[in-house]
Order: sequence, then structure tokens, then C-alpha cells
Amino acid sequence: MLDLRPVGYVIGLLVTCLGVAMLIPMALDLATGTEHWQAFAQSAVVTVLVGGCLALATANGVGDRLTVQQLFFLTTGVWVALPIFGALPFIWGETEARIVDASFEAVSGFTTTGSTVLERLEALPPGLKLWRGLMQWFGGVGIIVVAMVFLPELRLGGMQIFRSEGFDTQGKILPRAGEIAQSVSGIYVFLTIACGVSYLASGMGPLDATVHAMTTIATGGFANYDSSFAEFAPSAEYAASLFMLLAALPFVRYVQVVAGTAKPLFKDAQVRGFFGTALVLILTMTAFQLYAFTDLTELAFRKALFNVTSILTGTGYASADYGVWGPFAVAMFFFIGLIGGCAGSTTCSIKIFRFQLLFASIKAQVQRIHSPHGIFKPRYAGRPVSDDVLSSVMSFFVLFAVSLGTLSVLLGMTGLDFITSVSGAATALANVGPGLGPEIGPSGNFAEINDTAKWLLIIAMLIGRLELMVVYVMFTAAFWRG
Repeated sequence: MLDLRPVGYVIGLLVTCLGVAMLIPMALDLATGTEHWQAFAQSAVVTVLVGGCLALATANGVGDRLTVQQLFFLTTGVWVALPIFGALPFIWGETEARIVDASFEAVSGFTTTGSTVLERLEALPPGLKLWRGLMQWFGGVGIIVVAMVFLPELRLGGMQIFRSEGFDTQGKILPRAGEIAQSVSGIYVFLTIACGVSYLASGMGPLDATVHAMTTIATGGFANYDSSFAEFAPSAEYAASLFMLLAALPFVRYVQVVAGTAKPLFKDAQVRGFFGTALVLILTMTAFQLYAFTDLTELAFRKALFNVTSILTGTGYASADYGVWGPFAVAMFFFIGLIGGCAGSTTCSIKIFRFQLLFASIKAQVQRIHSPHGIFKPRYAGRPVSDDVLSSVMSFFVLFAVSLGTLSVLLGMTGLDFITSVSGAATALANVGPGLGPEIGPSGNFAEINDTAKWLLIIAMLIGRLELMVVYVMFTAAFWRG
């Protein structure tokens, strides 16, 4: 019989920690004389009580090792449980959000998607602004741990290629997660502080700098203004672009740099592929703007740098409505959002390494066709790639395409137009943030779409954040027999 006590214990602890974290925005609202502190106080009490009781009730079943089934339940359960409690301040607070809207905002926060249903963000209580940033910040570090510990162990989507990278604790999953979280947390905090200081230097106020630093390093994209980064000075766009790029790199490489070994960072095939892709896309979009709008030299580069970096990393900030740049720009941004950053970072979407493995497989197949008697093996970072890794990657691409098509059709059935349906499906599965079109594009939000579509997008954001297969496998008969 499946023992869910270790799963319940970890989820209970994390929910309890989330409740304690609610005291931070509560304190801010108290300090600023905002009555919204009461919503955080109520939410904190409920969250701590439920999380604490769950942890205490399941503490007697904790061990170092988890079965594959327990891993699946833990990975999925955490990302379902935290948004449930993270939504409480939106329901009981000044926004008085409906359950669907509060759930959408919380899931978008913890999955670092960055889509929002809230309007007039600048008018929100300061504590609620900070809470939106904290949700994404917590979600970002959680994503790193999941990508470095759980997904390689589950051997899904090609992530097993990183199974022995950086840490080795002989299969003891929970100690390994704790070790990696401890190693990464210092780097994560340092990058956040450095980003916040750079924002202060660019003219942001303390609250704006803090919130945007958290959502930048988490590559989440929640902003304090409806106009996102168009509210700030050009220097803030350059600072954000730099830190979004840094947050898109594998955090295990930062751990190695701190340990005194920088060579793996510069030799990493993912890192080189990511920067090469970013450079080509930024230059392409800059050239397009110079061609279409002839008097925009520095502005063209800055808008291309910021918005391409934002969508490529899945952050989702916007400093301009690129939806009005023309069909070429719209198509480019749609496909840019499907690329993503490096595995083991806070970024989302398909990820650079999967495209590299796909192209390596295509190259080997072309060589076989050209020389039928030769032996050609796909290689990644100079090493041959096993068949099970390639199979996992190809399965991921197929599953992503099928999920995108199915979700687009379902959204269309709720009454959304074609562009909104397809781009909404893509941005939810890829956890990017803004879609395309006047309704959910960079100058809009998801407030006016129907409730059925919102629930579909909530499910899609969770599935996309968990790399699709983690959720889908749980619906197979073989999983329950195992």
C-alpha cells in the first residue's frame, strides 16, 4: 500500500513555512497603516495550523528514501498545496477576489508564470504587492530544487541527463533536496539583493526595487504596475535584462563557481547555446525595428534586448506593446516564448538543452541517410546520448505539442478567439506570462476571460511547471500498479 506520510510531512512543513512568511507582508501593511494586515493575519493562522497539523500527523513516516510513486505525489502535491493557501490573502483581503481569480493569481505566482487577473496594480496595498513578489520568489527557488533533485530521479523529459551533475547523495532524496536548497539559497539571495540594489540605483523606490528584484530572479514577471517596466527609467530595463539572463543559467554552475571552479560554467553546452540563441534573437529583433521604424537606434536595441530576454526566459515583463510591431514580431515572440532558458534555473518552457538534443538527433539521422553504413550517435556536450534520454526528449516534444493543441481547442470552445486561445495555451504551458492579442497581450491581462478558461489555464500552468509528464504519468494504470 502506498505510504503518503513522507509526502504529507514535507508538504505540511512547506505550508507551515508559507504561513510564517505571510507575517512579512502583514508587518509591512501594519507599518504603513493599511488595514489589509488583517487578511494576512487570518491567512497566516489558518495556513500555519493546517500545515503544522499535517506535519505532526505524518512525522512518524519520514525516511531518507522515497519511492517513485511518492516522488510523483510530492512533486505534484507541493505545487497544488502552496497556491491553495497563497490565494487566501486575495480572497480575504482588499481585492475580495473570487476563488477562481485568487487561485489563478496564486498559481501564476508560485509557478512563476506571471499572468495576472488583477487590475490597477499600483493601487494594491503594499503588503499584497510584496506577497505577489514573495510567491514568485519562493516558487523560483522551489523550481531549482525540483529541477536538480526530483526530475532527474524521475527520468522524465530528458532531465536524467543531469542526474549525476553537481550533487551525489546515494539516492537519499530528502537529504539531497536539503543539501541543494542550502547550497543554492545563498546564491539566490545574493542575486536578489544585487538586483534590488541595481534597481534602487536606477531610480525605483524601495518597495518596487524589492518586489521586482524577487520576480526578476525568479523569472516570474509580476510587476507593481499595469504598464510593467514601461513605468521605469531605461537604466532599469538594462539592469533587468542582465539579471534575467543570470537567472536563466544553471544554478549548479554558480555553486561550482563559489566553490572555486568556474570552468564548468564556461564549458556548459547549455550556457553557450542559451547565450548564442539570445544574441541572435536580440539582434534580429533590433534589425527588424530599425527597418520598420528608422529613427529608433538606442531605443530599438533596448526594447529588443529587454522584451526578447523577458519572453525567452519566461519572465513576462513588458516595456512596450510588441503586439503592435507587426506580424513578424508577433510570430517571433510567440516562438521565443517556447524556447526557455537552461535546465536547473528558474526559467520555464521547453528549455535549451532539449532543442540541442533534438538538433543532435536530427544531425545524426541526416548522417545515417547520407552514409547508410556509418555509425552515428547523437552527442551532447561531447558525450554520446543514450537512447532513453533521446526517447524522453522526443516524447516531451510530442506531448507538449498535443497538450498545446488540445488546450487551444478547449479554450476556443469556451468562446475565446483563435489568437487568444492559442497564445493563452502556449503562455500557460510554457509559464511565460503575457499572451498575444488585445485581451491577454503585453498591454492587457487575463481579468476579462471567462471562468472556464481561467480554470483550464490554472491546470495548464501547473502541468507546464511540472514538465508535463510528472502530472500525466499519475493518470496511467501502470503508475498505480507500481
